[in-house]
Amino acid sequence: MNTLKVGIAGGAGYTGGELLRLLLRHPFVEVDFVQSRSMAGKELSEVHSDLLGDTQMRFAPDISTDVDLLFLCMPHGEAAKWLAGQKPNQQLRIIDLSHDFRAGGNWGERSFVYGLPELNKSDIQQAELIANPGCYATAIQLALLPLAAEGLLKDVYVTGITGATGAGQSLSETSHFPWRHANVSAYKTLTHQHLQEIHQSLRQGSEGANVLFVPWRGDFPRGIFVSCIFPLPLPFEPVQELYTLYYEHEPFVHLQERSIDLKMAVNTNKCIIQLEHSGDTLAVHAAIDNLLKGAAGQAVQNMNLMYGFDEKAGLDLKASAF
Repeated sequence: MNTLKVGIAGGAGYTGGELLRLLLRHPFVEVDFVQSRSMAGKELSEVHSDLLGDTQMRFAPDISTDVDLLFLCMPHGEAAKWLAGQKPNQQLRIIDLSHDFRAGGNWGERSFVYGLPELNKSDIQQAELIANPGCYATAIQLALLPLAAEGLLKDVYVTGITGATGAGQSLSETSHFPWRHANVSAYKTLTHQHLQEIHQSLRQGSEGANVLFVPWRGDFPRGIFVSCIFPLPLPFEPVQELYTLYYEHEPFVHLQERSIDLKMAVNTNKCIIQLEHSGDTLAVHAAIDNLLKGAAGQAVQNMNLMYGFDEKAGLDLKASAF
């Protein structure tokens, strides 16, 4: 099998670092360059200390399009600006990890495909441009897709908590250690930017689906845990069967009857789901790693599907459960 030559634009942040960790160990990939304007010339391990001894590469100042696949890990809004200034290249495939193209968009005559494998796998396998989903959006959609596909969703109340890495690497008041430690707060109540892509996907099957979402900031580094609450649309056993059948052939989604916790998913590309009910009310819990299944891991999963690799290639990761 030929080696795939890839590049990373904007590789100095948390997501870029996780993407590097995966790609440097991927059996079918060669990392050609990692770009960062602010870190140009520095060794990758000066910024991503976990890569010490793994590579001698240095950050490049410029983005090259002389690769097979380009990962865009730029801040939100920057990917669209950069592509607008580039002549469309029919040979170059792109996976964008920002929110710029999640609601759709084109580069030249080619359109971006929304890259949630458990929803759009066949389209991803044929795609040349992919918009990687948001982290909260991934967890919430995977918690609800089996019921949405059957037209069984209406109002869903969701709470979710995310680790500090979800805010990115730039320091802010709410990511500063003295503020974040031993603290929890709500933010963007009912207005989170991922709601657009969540509704876009869920309403493909359930036109009336409406997610009312309250996200929380957690005092831990990484991971997302969401709980979705709504009336049971069917008896509990048929609901369980719907989830089992929907995810039967999805290698990264795992259902468990016992209580789940965040550490089951952290450091992996897994989504762990638990269903429980009380009377006529259903609760669906889901846990993912925001930097992996919610970002870099899902991007590699999409790459694997695009190029016909084993979907799990480079993603055989163990959770750090203690």
